[in-house]
Amino acid sequence: MAQRGALCVVATRRAEIRQADSSRVITKLFIPGNEDRVRRIIDRVLTLSEEQVTVLLEQVIDEFAHRHRRFQAVLMDNYRAVARFIPEGEPLSEARQLLLGAYFTSEYSIQSAGVLNPSIVLHPDQSGLREGEARYLMTYRCVGEGHISSLEFRSCVITRDYEIKARPISPFLETPEVLPCETFNRSLLRARLIQRGAFSKAVEKLVDELPEEFTLGEMEALESRFETERTLPKRIRAEMRDVLQWLQQSCYRVRFPLGTRISGRVIFPVVENECRGIEDARLVRFVDDDGEVTYYATYTGYNGFAIVSKLLETKDFLNFKSVTLTGKAAQNKGMALFPRRINGRYAMLCRRDNECNYIAFSDSLYSWDEDELIRGPVSPWEFIQIGNGGSPIETQAGWLVLTHGVGPMRKYCLGADLLDLDDPSKLIGRATEPILSPNEYEREGYVPNVVYTCGAVVHHDELIIAYAMSDWASGIATVPLDMLLKSLT
Repeated sequence: MAQRGALCVVATRRAEIRQADSSRVITKLFIPGNEDRVRRIIDRVLTLSEEQVTVLLEQVIDEFAHRHRRFQAVLMDNYRAVARFIPEGEPLSEARQLLLGAYFTSEYSIQSAGVLNPSIVLHPDQSGLREGEARYLMTYRCVGEGHISSLEFRSCVITRDYEIKARPISPFLETPEVLPCETFNRSLLRARLIQRGAFSKAVEKLVDELPEEFTLGEMEALESRFETERTLPKRIRAEMRDVLQWLQQSCYRVRFPLGTRISGRVIFPVVENECRGIEDARLVRFVDDDGEVTYYATYTGYNGFAIVSKLLETKDFLNFKSVTLTGKAAQNKGMALFPRRINGRYAMLCRRDNECNYIAFSDSLYSWDEDELIRGPVSPWEFIQIGNGGSPIETQAGWLVLTHGVGPMRKYCLGADLLDLDDPSKLIGRATEPILSPNEYEREGYVPNVVYTCGAVVHHDELIIAYAMSDWASGIATVPLDMLLKSLT
């Protein structure tokens, strides 16, 4: 590693502070008990006269419709979710159907506990800007009732003079339509079978007959072949069934309606392995070797008992695909994808031991086994553990990696490392002191004494850091890029 400079660089805080707003609400299907209780609620609504139904429905619409887009469509969707419990042959008016839907709908405040751990990338739409301006897209981890985390979006414009202009926020929040994946990845299937000890030569032969991206029908045909392949041990066939089931559950798509503003979109947990939270998304604008741009976000899925590393991908921020990652390097929090391939391979920062920063390489976006240590805690302010602060940023001096370090009294501070451009497993510089520490205002919150980031961007000559303070609010800080790089080398 090159000799470190003596210069200590400290970030400048900007005025853009985003605090939790409990009025940011979505609608959710509300099932307050078992099937018998659902039937009892329905029976009570069925006893109402049409006049009573009309009056009650008007009250609901007057009180709640102005808070949501497509409010009556939501009520009808939730009515359909419980319609199977309605006695057969019971004709219902549209008003009664909507009222039943209202009894099985609730509001959920996605930010009631905090808005934190932001990430930031260049926005796909750079039209209509003045010279020197750029538009950026941000994600936030929003924490609501029951400490369930969801993913919300924002946009802003930063001027040549580094003025931050936040875009007006949509008064409505909307969750997307959830869809099954149309295709599945063969490399991910292969990696999972190897991980489960079920990848024999006979299995490999069958798997290799699949295309790299295969459909559900092709998966079901493969499963049938495994069931009839009696030369395979019973255990292997059972493992294959489990892995194929895992593969279906590990992938889903979401789709927002056209016309929803970026600040009106929220991805709320919908599948079992992330039912308690979509946590700490690290967003990156990835440019492939052919110039194709895809936006990825690595994040942690939490089900209340265990975590999984996941990858969200999109090109337009309307249509998303989520895939569960596999491999020994994907077994902990804090994965961050490099913004391009390195020597033809994908590269990912990770922290599989919950203490040190590692780098992993792979030919597949979804399977991560090869990793090596970059460094562990060195300075007193990071003696407990270190982690990355989002995807690396390519500079002429090297890959700039924001880090967080945990020191005495579980105090989180931000630092920076510099990795070699051609071989990012090599550390060539680091900050000996924090570039951002919690001040007297920031130290108070849901989790005291914390500043934390999931991403930064370079705007002209400044590093723009989106960061959270003590798990309750978020802000933006800036650092002169050249000064920071000189302090690391």
